[in-house]
Amino acid sequence: MIIKNALLTDPAASTSRKCDIRISDGIFCEIGDDLSPAPQEEVISAEGLVAAPGLIDTHVHFRDPGFTHKENLHTGSLAAAAGGFTSVICMANTSPVVDSVQTITDILDRSREEKIRIFQAASVSLGLKGEEMTDMSALADAGACGFTDDGIPLRNASFLYQAMQKAAELDMPISLHEEDPSFIKNNGINHGPVSEELGIYGSPSVAEESLVARDCLLALRSGAHTVIQHISSGRSVEIVRMYKALGANLHAEATPHHFTLTEDAVLKYGTLAKMNPPLRTEEDRQAIIAGLKDGTIDIIATDHAPHSREEKNRSITAAPSGIIGLETALALGITSLVRPGHLSLMQLLEKMTVNPADLYHLPSGRIEIGKAADLILFDPEERWTPTEYRSMSSNSPFTGWELYGKVKYTICGGKIAYSDQN
Repeated sequence: MIIKNALLTDPAASTSRKCDIRISDGIFCEIGDDLSPAPQEEVISAEGLVAAPGLIDTHVHFRDPGFTHKENLHTGSLAAAAGGFTSVICMANTSPVVDSVQTITDILDRSREEKIRIFQAASVSLGLKGEEMTDMSALADAGACGFTDDGIPLRNASFLYQAMQKAAELDMPISLHEEDPSFIKNNGINHGPVSEELGIYGSPSVAEESLVARDCLLALRSGAHTVIQHISSGRSVEIVRMYKALGANLHAEATPHHFTLTEDAVLKYGTLAKMNPPLRTEEDRQAIIAGLKDGTIDIIATDHAPHSREEKNRSITAAPSGIIGLETALALGITSLVRPGHLSLMQLLEKMTVNPADLYHLPSGRIEIGKAADLILFDPEERWTPTEYRSMSSNSPFTGWELYGKVKYTICGGKIAYSDQN
């Protein structure tokens, strides 16, 4: 395959230039000007398109096994490819929980049938109970790329510290869902003017901030590569910034919904704007953007969380939290961050490619000779409106929005995983 006249944008090398890219046997084999196609070689015209490393999402829920009425490995991979993602990391809060070699082996074996790379995180604790540590060494040997009890906070600080020490020993990241339930009466909605208007007590930001402060200290003491997942509070951003300066191996994820929306979205979109942690204030949103700008937040992840229409049609307090995000993430990054001038396109792509690849030791995230040919071609100027999804679910407040940045091709391992022509 030859990709002709693409604007190659590679954050790992901080380069952007127009060129041709030849792919053979699943790897990048030549990058140059005016490459001549060989007989039988497929040619893709990329005039006016950006070629970047395939996007990497460190935080998705494919609901498989156990909740496949919401999503499964196949539909999740289709959604990922449509969004430009060639690699995703699935969370461990499935049924059964990914806390055994048998479960992770089953998932990874079935994942090999899909057109993108599906990686799997294992849980920190058995059954997500926060009491007994999983056999992290055995799970790592079985293919786990990291550890997390995402969806549930680890409330026992001593237990978490021991788990961090083990993760550091294995040189693998440990990712944390930071919401102390003792502060929360109704999750998924910020405690503030909007929750008061709805007549409920929501989830105050201190629920996140208190655990972030504790866990940043534990990260500093343990040396573990620690990920603060889906950060939502400006104070949390400041805490991460401070402990990074002290030398902690800290990383933070921001989701497109947290850097695009505020708690006011709940009044407009109802349960489609309900997620954990919740959308917060405009001040918090701006602090997240500032954290993205200065590198405090080094990863953009979707927290892709599919739910059925029936579940989301329940009342605001009864409906589950979470939205889908894979198919709109790049466009929201361009629309909410790049076009207003908060980030350059290179900076946006850095947080969606090389940073997650380096943290999780993934074999992608770069466009280099000899590397796996994982690539996205997109038009950053094209406007489009999401109306239908390849995900099994459609729980998104962004349906019907006009967005900038259209994925044209997703290529994984040298093969087309998605084309907007099909």
